Amino acid sequence: MKIGRTIYNEAGHPLLKADAIVSDRIIERLKQLNIRYVYIDDLISSGIEVEESVPTEKRMKIVNQITDSFHKIKGLNFKDASLVLDKQSKVIGVIVDDLLDSILNSEEILTVLTDAFLYDEYLYQHSFQVTLYSLAIAKELGYSSNDLRNIGIGAMLHDVGKLMVPTSILLKPGRLSDEEYETMKHHTTYGFEILRNLHTISLLVAHCAFQHHERLDGSGYPRGLVDYEIHPYAKVIAVADVFDAVTSNRVYREKMLPSQGICIIDAGSGTLYDAKVVEALKRSVVHYPNGTIVMLSDGRRGVVAKQNIADSSRPIIRIFEENQILLKATYILNLLEVTNLKILKVETEYVIGVE
Repeated sequence: MKIGRTIYNEAGHPLLKADAIVSDRIIERLKQLNIRYVYIDDLISSGIEVEESVPTEKRMKIVNQITDSFHKIKGLNFKDASLVLDKQSKVIGVIVDDLLDSILNSEEILTVLTDAFLYDEYLYQHSFQVTLYSLAIAKELGYSSNDLRNIGIGAMLHDVGKLMVPTSILLKPGRLSDEEYETMKHHTTYGFEILRNLHTISLLVAHCAFQHHERLDGSGYPRGLVDYEIHPYAKVIAVADVFDAVTSNRVYREKMLPSQGICIIDAGSGTLYDAKVVEALKRSVVHYPNGTIVMLSDGRRGVVAKQNIADSSRPIIRIFEENQILLKATYILNLLEVTNLKILKVETEYVIGVE
């Protein structure tokens, strides 16, 4: 097997380059580094491109800028943190403008690859990805350019209050105790306290941090707000936040596939999450990334070859197996044109030619 995509560390240096041969020693080393998924080049996926919406170099630069900005306020009190963040607001605005430019100028469905990068701390990667998802959702909902910018900054800073949470809790590898969870929940209030005193950023951004864990039915925190009491920006970021959380690798939990994450959020549509926001997410992000092996409802197996912009839940499939027999020649099946078929499951454990 050959590595299909280069794996990078948080500094942007390649840990394992594309085309490297996978050995048992390399597999063990990847496990030690907590890398659970890699892209592999094989015959059935030959020629299928897996591209991120934001190029690797830009992603690395932005995540490092977020890391630098957040590190500057780590360990400070609320007042000093606000002062430092005020000075960082221009940098944050430029980052959001850069991401917004990438999303607005692309007709493609948003693809974010969380597997090909290794970061020491999840917070910075999470802030980047939630910003991307939030902007994609907000674009789909038709927000104005000014709203998009505020939503982007709100998403970038939605978890800034976590810098006030003890590191022992923030980076704990196991499940939090009830007491630790209560402490963690304070990050929404901490974020609000930091952001509401900024002079260079809209007060709406502070409410994004304050309300992104509120839920329509009043089951969220910190105030148990209900539907009409939650700001529309926060409703967007809430969905983006959960989607990234469940589809990213964590020390204590394996990630879900994008299609699984969408199902989780869809189950809470109208009760936990705003239904319009959920539908916008479903239209905006890739459900089945290129290169994913799937089984169709008629038993055929194939690999996702391309996305359908009109409906990202029904991609174009390269069929390689029928009746559990590998085909000598693959063929293309567009699920938008075959309405009686659906994707039954994603084959994460499938090995070519082996049941």
